[in-house]
Amino acid sequence: MSEREATTPASGASARTARWWIVAAALLWSMSGVFAKSGTFDDWPLEARGPLLGFWRALFAGLFLLPFVRRPRWTPWLVPMTLSFAGMNASFLTAMTLTTAANAIWLQCTAPLWVFLIGLALRIDPLDRRNTVPIVAAACGVGLILYYELSGGARSGVAFGLAAGIFYAGVIISLRGLRNENGAWLVALNLLVSAAVLAPYVMRLGIVPSAWQFFVLAAFGIMQMAIPYLCFARGLRGISGQEASGIGLIEPIVMPVWVFLASGEAPAWWTIVGGGMIFAGLAWRYLRAERA
Repeated sequence: MSEREATTPASGASARTARWWIVAAALLWSMSGVFAKSGTFDDWPLEARGPLLGFWRALFAGLFLLPFVRRPRWTPWLVPMTLSFAGMNASFLTAMTLTTAANAIWLQCTAPLWVFLIGLALRIDPLDRRNTVPIVAAACGVGLILYYELSGGARSGVAFGLAAGIFYAGVIISLRGLRNENGAWLVALNLLVSAAVLAPYVMRLGIVPSAWQFFVLAAFGIMQMAIPYLCFARGLRGISGQEASGIGLIEPIVMPVWVFLASGEAPAWWTIVGGGMIFAGLAWRYLRAERA
C-alpha cells in the first residue's frame, strides 16, 4: 500500500462501516457514569476514588486485551499516545467524582476543538469544512456549561474535565497516526501504561477491593474500556480524527441518561442546553450528508 493510500480516509461503504465502529465505541463508553457513580465504591475516599477507579479499570481492560495482541512494534507515536491516555484516564474519572457525570463528559468534549486545532497546526488531517458546524456547536455548548459551572464554584471538577478533553485529543491524534498498527496492541499498551502510572499512588493508599468490587471493576474495564477502544481504533482506519471525535459526541448525549436511570442524578438545565447544542451540530452534519 502506498503512503497516499494509507493516509487518505476511506469513502463509500468502507467509510460508513468505519462510522458505525465509532458509534459502537461511543455507546459502550457512555456506560462509564453507571460504574463510577455506583454505590459499590461508596466506602472509598472521595478524593481518591477517581485514580482508584482509573487504575483498576485500566488494569483489567489491559489484561483482557493481551491475548488479542498481534505484531507489537515500536514507533515514536506510542509515546504521546500512552502519556495522553494515562492523563485522560485519571483526570476524567477524577472529574466525575468531583462534579456530575454529565458535566464531566461534556467538558471532555472539548476534545474535538483541540483535535481540529492541533490537526491543522501539524497538518495531520486536511480541513474538512463539513466538520465546522459541529465543532462550533460543541464550542458554544461547552462554553455555556463552563460559564455556569465556574460561577457555581465547581472549579476542581471543571479543571479535571477540561484536562481530560485535552488528553483525549492527544489520544485521538495519536491513534490516527497509528491507524495501520494492530488495534489490540495499541489499546492494551495504553491501558497497561496507564495502570503502571497510577500503581504507586494506589499501592500507597493500601485500599484492597472486596470480591464484589473486583467483579464490578473487571466488568468496568472490559465492557466500558477494552472493547470500545478496539472499536474506535478500527473506525479510525476509515475516517479522519476530526470526524471520529465528532461522532464520539454521541457518548455524552447518552451517558447522563444511563446515570439518571441508575442513580437518579439529573443534569442541570445548562448541561442539557449545552448538550443540545452539541447534538444539533452533529445532527446537521450527518443528516445533511445522508441527504447528499
